[in-house]
Amino acid sequence: MSEKLVDLAKVLRSKNSGPFQITLDILFDNKEAYDRVVKADVINEETIMKLYHLERKNICCIVFFEKALGIKVTYNRKIASGGCFDRDVYGAQQQSPLFDLEVE
Repeated sequence: MSEKLVDLAKVLRSKNSGPFQITLDILFDNKEAYDRVVKADVINEETIMKLYHLERKNICCIVFFEKALGIKVTYNRKIASGGCFDRDVYGAQQQSPLFDLEVE
């Protein structure tokens, strides 16, 4: 049975990773949920490219931290933080596309 990532993760957040990048944090409060998401392989370059309308070259890294039960995704911002036309200076409202991601 599939569940949404938002129901499995304890924390889904985004933040600036400098003025030119955004980091997405996906944190879990139990190893079972973390392992399920990792095994489902739903957090990958293809998914991030699709959800965030990015080219592969703009994905900096996807890191899995088993000891912390967390996943970090960092990608290049299309517009620098605080730059002209930037609508989210702190990069704090970018996690929403992850919410409805289905995990088997």
